[in-house]
Amino acid sequence: MQKSGNTILITGGGSGIGAALAHEFHVAGNQVIIAGRRQAALDAVVSDHPGMASLTIDMEDPAAIATFAAKLVTEFPALNVVIHNAGIMVAEEQVDLAIAEATVATNLLGPIRLTHALLPHLLAQKAATLMTVTSGLAFVPLAATPTYCATKAAMHSWSQSMREQLKGTSVELIELVPPGVQTDLMPGHAENPQMMPLDQFIAEVMALLGQEPALEEICVEGVKMLREAEQRGAFGQVFAMLNGAH
Repeated sequence: MQKSGNTILITGGGSGIGAALAHEFHVAGNQVIIAGRRQAALDAVVSDHPGMASLTIDMEDPAAIATFAAKLVTEFPALNVVIHNAGIMVAEEQVDLAIAEATVATNLLGPIRLTHALLPHLLAQKAATLMTVTSGLAFVPLAATPTYCATKAAMHSWSQSMREQLKGTSVELIELVPPGVQTDLMPGHAENPQMMPLDQFIAEVMALLGQEPALEEICVEGVKMLREAEQRGAFGQVFAMLNGAH
């Protein structure tokens, strides 16, 4: 992925990791379009970045995604980067069906549907990038958020398969694997000293994105305990530590 001159869509761009990535890509000389449900949050980000654009999208609604994609490629025909950052993380008491269904729709079906709608356009570009945002919890799950962890594990698997399918095309697929980061993804995360400060996370991500040859997975040092737990033979130990087991 080239550093500048791209036209980049970032879903979930109104706050947290999405807004921080939008800032970095904007100042690097890219046309950035942020998307999300809350127009006020999008407006707040755009107001600080003259030239940035925004569009609303409901990642749970298949028809809305199709309409959004058509509008996006019409208004921004140079679109060549899509960052699937939108996601929700909600604690579940055993099986909470409403939370589970909303999480699957937003975190898994949403990116798949949006990719389906935009992939023909991306394949027609000289060089294009799909970036999925998964989680260290795809590799060692947090028991309090089972559906969130399951959707991120599914997106990791989907990313691996799609990367293989896209070999030989103009589209590369990069997976960004965050650790816990100080954002408002869940109540208390932004103030939790055990979470990685957002500015440090973004700085490390941008440095990794600039590496040559390009990395297929972007894993900051802080996520490697989770990402590499199974291959180190430490899954049970890390799972117990993460979930407070004794």
